[in-house]
Amino acid sequence: MLVSPSLLSADFANLIPDLEMINESESDYLHLDVMDGVFVPNISFGFPVMKSVAKHCRKPLDVHLMIVDPDKWISQVRDLGAEIMNVHQEACPHLHSVIQRIHNAGMKAGVTLNPATPVSSLVDIIEDVDLVLIMSVNPGFGGQPFIRHSLKKVEELRSLVATTGSKAIIEVDGGVNAQTGKELAVAGADMLVAGSYVFGASDPREAIHSLKVL
Repeated sequence: MLVSPSLLSADFANLIPDLEMINESESDYLHLDVMDGVFVPNISFGFPVMKSVAKHCRKPLDVHLMIVDPDKWISQVRDLGAEIMNVHQEACPHLHSVIQRIHNAGMKAGVTLNPATPVSSLVDIIEDVDLVLIMSVNPGFGGQPFIRHSLKKVEELRSLVATTGSKAIIEVDGGVNAQTGKELAVAGADMLVAGSYVFGASDPREAIHSLKVL
């Protein structure tokens, strides 16, 4: 299982120890949740913070833009050195164009679905994306309980990927821990985002390992 710990749950008054932990862990990515207070009811951090994080993090960056007009920031995300730029289906009326521009910038293109957005909305785009992120909580705040219907969405998405021949990775974010992670692995997830479960653990590296082995 690929693991992408979410920086949203780290200690922002003292990020260096948390970044060093990530660097030394088995994590595959570092997940950066960017919130604007418009698309979601919260504000997280912006590019000055992410630039500082990028200087110290040796893991590839998985940048998740929970914002309106995410296509305006493609060049800035690229300049961070991000491997993945993830945009919300609900925020992109011209999604195909945005995916093309992300690819042209040299990044992998991810598309996120909110809990109420059906997998079927990706039928016409699934072969063009590198990753689909299923939100298993409502975006905006960490520490929310896992939405059980997400398991069915992962199963449906796995079927869509298989039938279309898409190479998209299935990522899940929200309420992920050892138990829900195991269920998501059975449903067909390839990659798990975990915030509170990792950064709130007495041994964060062991928490990451517990997800890696699923």
